[in-house]
Amino acid sequence: MKLITAHRILIAAGIAFFLFYALLQARIYVVRDGGLGAMLQAGGAVAVAVGLTIYYRSLRHWGRR
Repeated sequence: MKLITAHRILIAAGIAFFLFYALLQARIYVVRDGGLGAMLQAGGAVAVAVGLTIYYRSLRHWGRR
């Protein structure tokens, strides 16, 4: 396995984690009335997931000749 492949796998796992965390925080906000803090954390997690997705897509040409 090349290093870039392992890097892509880790970035994809990070994207999945932050999306899961955002859903979890949004659920806390809706079900338990968690307040503004839960929604801010959900929004931040979505922002990080979007940033990681942009970064992941920039890796498309790395490791190819």
